[in-house]
Amino acid sequence: MTPLQVSAGLIFLVAAIMFVVGLHQMRTPATARRGNLISAAGMVVAVGTTLASSIISSRGNALGWIALVLGIALGASFGVIRARRVKMTDIPQLVSLFNAVGGGAAAAIAIADFLTRAATGAVPLSSSIPIILDVIIGSVSLSGSLIAAGKLQGIISGRPIQFPGSRIVNVLIVIVAMGAGVLAILVPQSTLLLLIVFIAALLFGVLMVLPIGGADAPVVVSLLNALTGLAVAMAGFVIDNQAMVIAGGLVGSAGTILTLQMATAMNRSVASIMLGGFGTGDGGRTTAMTDADTANVREVTADDAGIQLAYAQRVILVPGFGLAAAQAQHEVAELAKLLSDHGVDVKYAIHPVAGRMPGHMNVLLAEANVPYTQMLQLEEANPAFDTCDVALVVGANDVTNPAARRTGNPVSGMPILDVDHAKSIVVIKRSMSPGYAGIPNELFTNPKTGILFDDAKKGLSDLTAAVKEYLTV
Repeated sequence: MTPLQVSAGLIFLVAAIMFVVGLHQMRTPATARRGNLISAAGMVVAVGTTLASSIISSRGNALGWIALVLGIALGASFGVIRARRVKMTDIPQLVSLFNAVGGGAAAAIAIADFLTRAATGAVPLSSSIPIILDVIIGSVSLSGSLIAAGKLQGIISGRPIQFPGSRIVNVLIVIVAMGAGVLAILVPQSTLLLLIVFIAALLFGVLMVLPIGGADAPVVVSLLNALTGLAVAMAGFVIDNQAMVIAGGLVGSAGTILTLQMATAMNRSVASIMLGGFGTGDGGRTTAMTDADTANVREVTADDAGIQLAYAQRVILVPGFGLAAAQAQHEVAELAKLLSDHGVDVKYAIHPVAGRMPGHMNVLLAEANVPYTQMLQLEEANPAFDTCDVALVVGANDVTNPAARRTGNPVSGMPILDVDHAKSIVVIKRSMSPGYAGIPNELFTNPKTGILFDDAKKGLSDLTAAVKEYLTV
């Protein structure tokens, strides 16, 4: 190895350490911001080292460097502007777009390397295998992430989109992609075979995500994130860049672990996720509440709920996607602060799949300056409900449904928040429509439950005003 290669390797090692430290810091909300900055600094070091090595070794041509500089300028400008302007409720879509860019870039690196090598001779086995894997994984991530972003944005229907024989088509596409990939390794100069692999992988990404319903968005976003990481790692092997291998491996492993956690939280198997066609909760049969069920619903006013909160000692707030969609994070934070300032013990119970992506609800509440110490995850929150005076549910549905404790329904076995264990329950919702699972929430007909029919934002504002009146009496 030349002195330049040794120096670059050592700097890549420093960048890798920064990635690991940053990822470790992201394990809790309190240190996540610092961890993100450390990881970003490590990426700057890695990219800077790569560019410096290319300049010193005089690799590339003038046209290539112009294209590179323009690409960096355009990409950085778009990233900064889009990230600064995005609403917190649109973060899942932005993350999906970033996943698509990462997967597409990794696949493009592999295709460019293959074409360059094929033009000068046979592609060695040590290069052709990671190239094919990179093209497959990166292309699936590219098309799948674009479809996911479209669903989350509402450009594509959030309901599962299926057609007769879709699973068979998926299997056939996988066979075509894998078969063409093996042949491309055996005949390493065939650009036609590489094109077939690329197109088949793109189609599989589309068909894998189209059948996914909105309830399963956290799982698919996490899965696509893991695929993007693996694609980047493969691209690192293709161009022999250690930093890309390490960074991609970290993202891939972290995304895989998160996917497993999200699948468990949604009571779905990872195998069904990988096969596609999972998560049909959105488009499954919707079971409306019967007249008898509706008769058991107890409606309350903001004043009724306000007096309960004002005289409670322990209150647990349960935010869901309805809160995020109404952008009511500041209203719920204002209510919580009002109660806390008057001696009420306030906590937030956050389900792992609350919102539209992993950690979405935590970030949303953090934007409203909610203290991290008040955020309880599922395992911490459930015991707290046993001593809770009032549980206030805002926009959460399936994740609070006691029906999950029984077999024979769409949410059976899904870990839920034990809201029904609280002494009193207040639910803010616009109507009695079921959640993504398509079944009524038994919590709403619980004798302890009172429902405030209103939009999350307005309902919380009215509730805060009512609490203020009682606290100043």
